[in-house]
Amino acid sequence: MTLQIGFLLFPQVQQLDLTGPYDVLASLPDVKVHLIWKDLLPVTSSTGLMLKPTTTFEDCPALDVICVPGGSGVGALMEDEQTLGFIKAQAATARYVTSVCTGALVLGAAGLLKGKRATTHWAYHELLAPLGAIAVKDRVVRDGNLLTGGGITAGIDFALTLAAELFDQDTAELVQLQLEYAPAPPFQAGSPESAPANVLQEARKRAAGSLKLRAQITERAAAKLDRT
Repeated sequence: MTLQIGFLLFPQVQQLDLTGPYDVLASLPDVKVHLIWKDLLPVTSSTGLMLKPTTTFEDCPALDVICVPGGSGVGALMEDEQTLGFIKAQAATARYVTSVCTGALVLGAAGLLKGKRATTHWAYHELLAPLGAIAVKDRVVRDGNLLTGGGITAGIDFALTLAAELFDQDTAELVQLQLEYAPAPPFQAGSPESAPANVLQEARKRAAGSLKLRAQITERAAAKLDRT
């Protein structure tokens, strides 16, 4: 039976959060991958790439895998009852509930991280605990049928991990080889632990405004979860 895999697509999505794991999962045998939003109008990613939904909330089939990517648009999603309702309804029957980067915060706002181990982008990691999650600083974190990936490029690692779960390691390794996924970055600045101090300082400075806004949204979402 064809596996139904759905990625939430929304304005100001971080396109690599979506397109990295999309390439991995769409390369698997007998799968159908959906890009899901409220309507079928094209949306603009956080870096300006235009993406087009393939189905709507209303027409989306029951999913075996639901994935929520991150991006600058996640703050709005965390308080969007229609989107949260769709995610919760799909998560109730999905084999795997997943996220990449700050998409985890949306899962948290939907009440799906309570008591669960999870990860997200390093700059927003502190926002997991207020949403009931057990924050873990790993590239990919699994807790039961919940799989969360860290920041942006971790989406590829997450998707390969999920591919092995859906099929087997040989299938996942074949996809990895086909994509020639053999990371060899020119600089060792891909994490707070390895980045030079001045680079980390600048990155934190650039994220400060977004972190403050998302912390406020997280506080409201957490208060709402406490009342339910």
